[in-house]
Amino acid sequence: MKILLLAGLLALAGCATTGGAGSPPVDVSGADVSKRSLDNGDTIEEYRVGGQLRMVKVSPARGAAYYMYDRNGDGRMDSDKDGVSPVYWKLYSW
Repeated sequence: MKILLLAGLLALAGCATTGGAGSPPVDVSGADVSKRSLDNGDTIEEYRVGGQLRMVKVSPARGAAYYMYDRNGDGRMDSDKDGVSPVYWKLYSW
């Protein structure tokens, strides 16, 4: 039983690490990064390429950082059909 549980955990860990090893899904190489802190302790980093916002990283004072992306380059953060922007958390890394 322990071997079956261990095999399942190893398979899950393998699936969690196939996301590109920390590289964002948009090209932010050479981006201008502006960083600001809010009154509540949160930190916001904006990544702009050619003056256009491509990625936002929000690091709350408590909790994990999350990311928002502009994948198609239209200058607005991506949203689904209901107009809600998807948020991405880094769940696992080595």
